Amino acid sequence: MELSWEKAKFQIKKSIPEHSYRMWIEPLSLLECDAAGITLGTPNAYFIKRIKENYLNIFKREFLNLGHTINIEFQVNGKKDNKGSKNAAAQKKGQKKDQEKNQIKDLSKDPASGPIKNRFGSAYPALAVRSQWKKPEQATLPGLDSFFNGGRMLKKGYTFDDFVVGDNSNFAYSASLSLAQGKKSGAGILYLLGKTGLGKSHLSQAVGHHMMANNRSNRVYYVTAEDFTNEMIFSLRNHTIERFKEKYRRKCEVLIIEDIHFLSGKMATQKELAITLDYLLDSDKKIIFSGCELPDEIPKLNDQLKSRLSMGLVTEIEAPDYKTRLRILKKKSHTLGCKVPMMVNEYIAQELCDDVRQLESGLFGVVAKGQIMGRNIDIELAKSVLDNITKNRKRISIDLIKQLVCTEFSISEQDIMSKSRKRIIVKPRQVAMFLAKKYTDQPIKKIGSSFKKYHATAIYSVNAIEKEIKQRGVLFEQINYISKKIEAGKF
Repeated sequence: MELSWEKAKFQIKKSIPEHSYRMWIEPLSLLECDAAGITLGTPNAYFIKRIKENYLNIFKREFLNLGHTINIEFQVNGKKDNKGSKNAAAQKKGQKKDQEKNQIKDLSKDPASGPIKNRFGSAYPALAVRSQWKKPEQATLPGLDSFFNGGRMLKKGYTFDDFVVGDNSNFAYSASLSLAQGKKSGAGILYLLGKTGLGKSHLSQAVGHHMMANNRSNRVYYVTAEDFTNEMIFSLRNHTIERFKEKYRRKCEVLIIEDIHFLSGKMATQKELAITLDYLLDSDKKIIFSGCELPDEIPKLNDQLKSRLSMGLVTEIEAPDYKTRLRILKKKSHTLGCKVPMMVNEYIAQELCDDVRQLESGLFGVVAKGQIMGRNIDIELAKSVLDNITKNRKRISIDLIKQLVCTEFSISEQDIMSKSRKRIIVKPRQVAMFLAKKYTDQPIKKIGSSFKKYHATAIYSVNAIEKEIKQRGVLFEQINYISKKIEAGKF
């Protein structure tokens, strides 16, 4: 029977996606076997639920093909999966109560859980901590996002199961899954590199989801680099910096930081983060970063932090190819509960090839228009939605954006290309670089050289504008006005 199990696994590996096999089948182990059946060992009870729901029939089919009709049972840590066992249920209930008592006791001692009254809301830091510590089981309840100590929620759809793996992302997916499963094949630090909208956030949050669901950690801190900076500033101003340090250095088990390029020029935050990373790495904790630039290419980043960002595994996610885009559309259509004809999916996949976010936006637009107008989803409907997107994107160039910005800010192209550091010149130049990155496919080096600037200056300009528009002031209105003109093709 042991040989039959190995043969069945071999056939299953050929019949399901490789990443599904690595996640759900590979961790299983054969504990017992006889003529009547087999007992498989699983890492936890969550595995049993997933296997029974998705793969049990596949197991039985493969054994039947090998000439065996068998009974398959599961065990977790030597305890059989027996729903009828009252003693096991009572024991589990008692353990749950003890766990909740200990969590309440820990919460009362948590230096980061004091009353917070600040303009940052639930993100800093106590409200988010309390939300997470009410019941760790919240992470697996259907329809709810997961609360974490860092103050941000993991999106419920951002899991490994929901990520469509292609040649563009296979290595990044495998590296993320390996880190989440605690394998020793690599360092405990991972850097996800890629343009906006390609899946960095999805994979980084999938690590958190997986570790929570498999009871590997309840202390997952998920923040952006801006969150980390703002929280540190708030702690300094309110004389609670020791709580801040204790939170990230001692109480964190998994640290996920998005948009690491935001730290450009923020020397105090860089120094604190570098020290925090030393504490976490010395304690064998897990760290995931994401960014649009390689650590060495982020301007105004000190050598101490740069070396720590570079010491882990750097994986790049590229734009998906046609086959992967088609699979993404099929999966999203299924998620929407809407039947989209194959010809329509093929048309969208062919026309929208920049990033996943654009691809999803096109699909949502087609489905929404069909539902609102009461029309069947067909090629004509898809063309009416996608025409404006594809037409404008093909026409938009750095030079056109440069001309439009110069007109709106009443400066000349000679001014915007000059070395002038006057605010009336620098700000429009930064806006133009920001819009060029947003609306063209040109790399940041090309954008910088188009303005006779180094790529580091272009990165800094884009980050500066992104930060300022979040304040929703005058500049936000100006960029919104120019963006509408660009999208409408009014050059």
